[in-house]
Amino acid sequence: MTSVSESVGELRRPPAAVTPGERGATRIADRVVSKIASQAAREKLADQSAATARPRATVVVHHASSAHVRVHIELDYPCDIGTRCAEVRRHVALRVRALVGMEVPEVAVHVERLHLTPAHGAAQGRTR
Repeated sequence: MTSVSESVGELRRPPAAVTPGERGATRIADRVVSKIASQAAREKLADQSAATARPRATVVVHHASSAHVRVHIELDYPCDIGTRCAEVRRHVALRVRALVGMEVPEVAVHVERLHLTPAHGAAQGRTR
């Protein structure tokens, strides 16, 4: 009986510690970071915009620790374009940093299209 209990005790020992260099690394694909960035831009624009086009993002990951992001968006017009771009830039950087753990030194926001929104009380249709 003693030999059986001793062998069971040997199985329950924790494995030997593996040095960090031998553990391997987790690599997050550019495409995954791109989807996170476009979703973050959509989150920021959803409450303030009636534009139907989804934001697109392209990402270049450097050394698995930093991501350079480029976001393409459409905005309603008239609006404060500079402020809206700054809000998107800040939100995308925060969300990528929080979800992926990468630093985001650059978020370039490209406004591809402006959608004219009618002013309150303005007539619908053509005007002369």
